[in-house]
Amino acid sequence: MLYCTSLGPGNASPNDPFWLESIKHQGIAAYNPSPSSYKVFRNVKDFGAVGDGVTDDTAAINRAISTGDRCGQGNCESSTITPALVYFPKGEYLVSSPITPYYYTQLVGDAKNPPTLLASGSFTGMAVIDADPYIPGGGGAQWFINQNNFFRSVRNFVIDVRRVPFNKTDGTGIHWQVSQATSLTNIVFEMSTANGTAHQGIWMENGSGGYMGDLVFNGGKFGMWVGNQQFTVRNVTINNAVTAVFNPWNWGWTYQGITINNCQVGFDLLTGGLTAENQSTGAVAIIDAIVNDTPIFIRSSLPSNSTLRGSLVINNAKLRNVSTAVGVAGGAVVLSGGTKTIESWSQGNIYEGTNSQGTFTQGEIPSPNKPSVLLDGAGRVVGKTRPQYADYSVDQFVSVRDHGATGDGITDDTAAIRAILERFSKCRIIFFDAGTYIVSSTITIPAGTHIVGEAWTVIAGKGPAFEDPTNPQVVIRVGEEGSVGVIEISDIIFSTVGPAGGAIVVEWNIREPEGQKGAAGMWDSHIRLAGAAGTNLDASRCPAGSQSVGCMAAFLALHLTARSTAYLEGTWVWLADHDLDGSGIAQLTAFAGRGILSESAGPVWMIGTAAEHFVLYQYRLAGAKNHYMGLIQTETPYYQPVPVAPAPFVPMRHYKDPTNIASAWGLSVEASQDILIFGAGLYSFFNNYKQDCLKTRNCQAEIADIDLQSSVDIFSLSTVASTYQLSVGGRGIINQGDNVNGFASTVTRWRSAPLNPSTYY
Repeated sequence: MLYCTSLGPGNASPNDPFWLESIKHQGIAAYNPSPSSYKVFRNVKDFGAVGDGVTDDTAAINRAISTGDRCGQGNCESSTITPALVYFPKGEYLVSSPITPYYYTQLVGDAKNPPTLLASGSFTGMAVIDADPYIPGGGGAQWFINQNNFFRSVRNFVIDVRRVPFNKTDGTGIHWQVSQATSLTNIVFEMSTANGTAHQGIWMENGSGGYMGDLVFNGGKFGMWVGNQQFTVRNVTINNAVTAVFNPWNWGWTYQGITINNCQVGFDLLTGGLTAENQSTGAVAIIDAIVNDTPIFIRSSLPSNSTLRGSLVINNAKLRNVSTAVGVAGGAVVLSGGTKTIESWSQGNIYEGTNSQGTFTQGEIPSPNKPSVLLDGAGRVVGKTRPQYADYSVDQFVSVRDHGATGDGITDDTAAIRAILERFSKCRIIFFDAGTYIVSSTITIPAGTHIVGEAWTVIAGKGPAFEDPTNPQVVIRVGEEGSVGVIEISDIIFSTVGPAGGAIVVEWNIREPEGQKGAAGMWDSHIRLAGAAGTNLDASRCPAGSQSVGCMAAFLALHLTARSTAYLEGTWVWLADHDLDGSGIAQLTAFAGRGILSESAGPVWMIGTAAEHFVLYQYRLAGAKNHYMGLIQTETPYYQPVPVAPAPFVPMRHYKDPTNIASAWGLSVEASQDILIFGAGLYSFFNNYKQDCLKTRNCQAEIADIDLQSSVDIFSLSTVASTYQLSVGGRGIINQGDNVNGFASTVTRWRSAPLNPSTYY
């Protein structure tokens, strides 16, 4: 029997196909009506696509996407039982109308030789890829509700619209109106650079995202035309566009590591809307930017000279040959440019410590403390590209279904998965074929393990071991306590089958090796509880308003332990508020005690993460250190205060539960040091399923609490319908009414009071 100690480097030859193309595909959709015949993996060439740049492949590609009675066309709100990974081998795929990914679709190109999606000269439609099509004659109706347009991913493509006449907006790469658990990765957009070009890379008019990263835009009128509640953007380069990024509206976006070369305007922001009915760009936070040969870095449509009219934060932006750093349409200069570095600059209301009076600041501010463990060699916040193992050959992978695991959503796969991990974790990449793998006791993922799923493979804890909330047990343990090594996880969903009130869904113990920042990480992987087929926690069993203890989905979703490190990118930790299957809209009441608990001394990076609907808190830092978090997003439970928090759970100080729980916290911080939060959206939309409180902006009293012993720096904090945006030591400090910024209220910066007040402002 094979046992080994190291995976080693990839051994694929240059002419080998990408491993995903060659590996045996035997994944299943466990809860599909026909699991034995339904195909999760689809190669577009098996459906007639040619990829020669001459043949029109539109129909073949859309056939590959839609086959199998899938969720789309406006006749289905959502579905988890018809997942698809649609694969494109290398080549040029000519299209004359949009590619329309159905719900729960991954579009994946060859990572070794990314294929080109080539729009024909006669291309007509919203975009080459249209993730939420408008229904013809539908009066503005679309296939999906934009805020519920979850679970979709596009990666490894070149999208070329240069054959489309330069003055037509049909020359758009992606229409990306999406919500959580969505990602765009490793895509190059090619657009016209002709004078008067109307081309655009990404067009997004609504939604509630989301993460995108490792993108390049060449040419176009707009690299990114993007309006969405919130998003995290990392490692994006925009070259030779008229406008790199246009923001018509948002509540808060974080841009990390953006490079802009030879554009006319870097960021063009529609600003000034201070009501929900007149929402414009609420908050933009930019960190680690490089801007070259671009006359205007940031331009607002309206001035914000003495009062909040759109929050703006810039940290570590290096400018070269930039005339205006920050300006206003019409020519007014707020911050001059040149060749220089903007260390830290803000426009908006600034707070400190327990002082409830903010100061409108339009100018330089002291730089936040950024511990070196969070930074790369260039002094920028670490970003790590999602691993795709393009250099690895197919014989360096092992399929769990080939070694006894079934993934059928019924069979207990605990023993099989343990045996696979014990035998192969250090010498093969573990491929979890599509399916739902039931485990009845703790699974430990050893240091040295690389795990890849297929169309969000599900691993779900089920059974008596996970039912007792007074004796919680771990479902998935990532690394033994105290272990050091590499662990990489991508395209996995961790879940439970209810009742599971004693489940700690993921306990994260692994620590990255010295000098390998981000080596213990998780990409495009999520924790999803209730609301999906197979969970036994849907609206029929747990209807909205139910208070049944049988509707407990978890004790704690994700626990980062004290000695761990973690790089989490595009991670959504979600307790369902509605069914994803069935009607796709029926509200439900399930209970999960806690969202994300970090006791880690760091480094920890949470990039584009979210936690929603947990009873006690969404994010909790207790004794934590050295965290970078941006953007984080939360929603508190729709049913509270019926029952009143912390019911139906009982607080346990052993698990560092906060002692002051009147309603669920979006963010709770205790005894934690060197915490940098660069973008946060903390929302409360309901009071016992009623939304009258949105009009009065008081669905709950407090939503974020930081104790007096912690050192925390928060930029671009946007909250919805919490009377107090921030509490310190359990006392409400910042009233939302002082920072109304459209539908949300925004604090541009708050930081803990310094030991020496004279060092700050």
